[in-house]
Amino acid sequence: MPQQYKIDKVAEIEERVEASAGLYVMSYNGLTVKQAQELRHALREAGAEMKVYKNNLVRLALKNQEQPEIDDILAGPLAYVFYKEEPVSSAKVLKDFALKAKGVIEVKGGISEGKAITAEDAKAMADLPTKDQLLGQIAGLINGFARDIAVCVNGVSSGLARTVQQISEQKAA
Repeated sequence: MPQQYKIDKVAEIEERVEASAGLYVMSYNGLTVKQAQELRHALREAGAEMKVYKNNLVRLALKNQEQPEIDDILAGPLAYVFYKEEPVSSAKVLKDFALKAKGVIEVKGGISEGKAITAEDAKAMADLPTKDQLLGQIAGLINGFARDIAVCVNGVSSGLARTVQQISEQKAA
């Protein structure tokens, strides 16, 4: 019979999986306490949270939540990064921290939008622009089109006004 604290941990993991849009699985061999605090703080700012759980408990929780199997990467000391909304910003934090800490952490894979992702997929997500950056780019494009339309409309009306003025000057002469 399983012990009560393990049942409670599985329930806690299930709640986190259900409340999050996805998770990244990362190894953290050699991560110091100070580095872990920095990483947790940076992830919190990006809308994510890092937790360390036993791999078997995570495996059970994912199975109970009918999530895709990622058993092939659940080996060794692992940390789990749960993100609430956007996978890109937390992937960027992990990538930047891995470069800064010179390979202390390594993203093994994870789950995004109900699908298993590989380490390469996570790295590709880190290279994408964030939601805010995309919205800014779209706003810039819309603003550019609006400005171009205003210039065109203004050009037509001013051209028409010059033509009418030239015709009136010719008739007056």
